[in-house]
Amino acid sequence: MNPRLKLLQPYPFERLRGLLAGATPPADLAPVNLSLGEPQHPTPDFLKRALTDNLGGLSRYPLTKGLPELREAVAAWLARRHGLAALDPETQVLPTMGSREALFAVIQALVDPAEHDALVVCPNPFYQIYEGATLLAGARPYFVNALASRDFAPDWDHVPENVWKRARALFVCSPNNPNGRVTTLAEWEKLFDLAHAHDFTIVSDECYGEIHFDEANPPLGALAAAKALGLEGFPRLVVMGSLSKRSNAPGLRSGFAAGDAAILRDFALYRTYHGSAMSNTVQLASVAAWKDEAHVAENRRLYREKFDAFFDLVNPALPLTRPEAAFYYWAKVDGDDAAFTRELYAATGVTVLPGSYLSREAHGVNPGKGFVRIALVSTVAEAREAGRRIASFVAAR
Repeated sequence: MNPRLKLLQPYPFERLRGLLAGATPPADLAPVNLSLGEPQHPTPDFLKRALTDNLGGLSRYPLTKGLPELREAVAAWLARRHGLAALDPETQVLPTMGSREALFAVIQALVDPAEHDALVVCPNPFYQIYEGATLLAGARPYFVNALASRDFAPDWDHVPENVWKRARALFVCSPNNPNGRVTTLAEWEKLFDLAHAHDFTIVSDECYGEIHFDEANPPLGALAAAKALGLEGFPRLVVMGSLSKRSNAPGLRSGFAAGDAAILRDFALYRTYHGSAMSNTVQLASVAAWKDEAHVAENRRLYREKFDAFFDLVNPALPLTRPEAAFYYWAKVDGDDAAFTRELYAATGVTVLPGSYLSREAHGVNPGKGFVRIALVSTVAEAREAGRRIASFVAAR
């Protein structure tokens, strides 16, 4: 067996199951799960029809590079969304099976396993795939804490020079999981300069980029930042996006990688052997999703309604800060976050995720400790019900 498998830590939801084992919430309260960031809004009907209308695609093997019409649809959407000149769908866009698979696979392509001191720089807290991908590629993660005292901005300034020299990749998650913060243009400039100076690749995870609260001000993406800074061709940058959150289709497993053509060429070679080609049926349905914005705007409207209702019910009993984007509240709790989570579940049937499960002890602190992540992914009615229960629980506690 691959000995690196022993380096992997239990996934947060495995730890959560263990934490809640034996806790019995009141039988008269229906459970409300706010722990898992899985979109629960209905998948749009037009997307379901696009799937059934293209079932003939199942009779052919899909190409790793994907269908031209899908690459063209993604390239056109990226240009519209980020105010870009036309991307080359032949060289600058690569379909992927969602962003999770691609985030894992790209590190396998970027890291030389024979280079024993290679590092991948990760924000902390972080999406657990970043760590697993790094360890299984033969590198080690270097965690950069995002603390409340810095408004959850990762402390890039205090990363030692010798870390940047050994870095082969840097993960950025913007809007961020779990706090919803959006990376600023000044931060992007700093990171691009570092990538240029030390020749590492920035992997920008933007799967939450279309879940935001101000229709007039969508989150700044890495491609738009690169354009604003005059970085033609997006050197040393790969952006990952997905239909899971944008189109409420997590089961579709449809996403993309876009950016530096040279990196995508080598990534496509890796993926050819990796065997991760999206079904032609899914690709053709995805074309319809990337061409439509009405369902995405409606999706955001529902999130705005939920976030407003939940905030009004819970704050200030449990102090909340409205995120810039994404669908999480990152809430500070009194005392131990794991104990809070278990007690909340036992008393109310509401499940949240301890923040310490999403981060690692680094530089003397676990930046998720004392926080819980609340995923408002279900219905407005369920968000209201959960809000009432949490407010009552915190007041009694």
